[in-house]
Amino acid sequence: MKRKFLRTGFTLVELLVVIAIIGILVGLLLPAVQAAREAARRMQCGNNMKQIGLAIHNHESTFKNIPAWGRQIPAIEYPTSPSNPYAQRATFGVLFRLLPYLEQTNVFQLFDLKRSYLDPINMAPPLGTASIAGFARIPGFNCPSTPSDVSDYGPFFAQLGLPISPSTPYILPRTDYRPIRAIRGTLNLCVGLPNTTTHNAMMSVPNGNIEAKSTVKFSDVTDGLSNTICFVEQAGMQKRYFMGKPFPGTTLLDGGLGLNSFYGDVNIAREIRGLSGALITNPTQQGCLVINTWNEENPYSFHTGGVQVTRGDGSVFFMSQSISNDVLVAFVTRDGGESVAAPE
Repeated sequence: MKRKFLRTGFTLVELLVVIAIIGILVGLLLPAVQAAREAARRMQCGNNMKQIGLAIHNHESTFKNIPAWGRQIPAIEYPTSPSNPYAQRATFGVLFRLLPYLEQTNVFQLFDLKRSYLDPINMAPPLGTASIAGFARIPGFNCPSTPSDVSDYGPFFAQLGLPISPSTPYILPRTDYRPIRAIRGTLNLCVGLPNTTTHNAMMSVPNGNIEAKSTVKFSDVTDGLSNTICFVEQAGMQKRYFMGKPFPGTTLLDGGLGLNSFYGDVNIAREIRGLSGALITNPTQQGCLVINTWNEENPYSFHTGGVQVTRGDGSVFFMSQSISNDVLVAFVTRDGGESVAAPE
């Protein structure tokens, strides 16, 4: 009597068919998964900027003024004992001054606000004596969609003649969010205005005087808080990006890296320019492109199609990179008298 053997496995053809089907399903699902992840990252980024907007309101309620993008302490007010051998008088930037309203009071209290952030008393070793606890990363200042990068000021400080080797890292916590300082003349030209830099953004210094204390109140934003933006995404620094591509190079000297990435640096505030977007070798070439053109000067994000911005009323919206320059300039000025529809 013949025995019959039952087949218990797959043939090679069947196995290949199953693998092919699984591959097709993965290929169909992967974009959806990536899109969902980016949506979550973009939502988190917007929430970060929302908290900054609320912090500005708490600051204005406490001090009766909007924090200016920066200030230089007058020489007559600067402490003389001990003296600052680096001869710097620039104060900490806006984000640092908002720390108490972002549940970061413990960090805020580690520094001497009567001195510059470029003073040994406010700098970490080897350039100063401040506690390294004050230089921890602030997660709420970074967009999760941004490629991970460091913020190394060591080579720059060495160029300034500070006592540090160019090869010694001096890592400072970075930010992807920046206050708007002004509109540069190159962008004003694009909307039919004179080629001059205008200083009537919501967080501008009084009359352009860098040594003056802020006096701008919410009541001075006559265009309306919901029609005036104060913070924008300008993501990715210290690495420089241009039209969606990273600059060649890996250092300050070869152009791959830039400065103004430390959240406490007063120079993170930028004057928005009009750029051509034509040449990565000449990123400042004049033109009328703005958003997602160059991350060292203008609003820039790693989201598709635009950037997150914070309005004066504390709300956040996604500003399209195709927004009209007339509308963009109107959103930046606090008292320009323009009539614009606030995006929802």
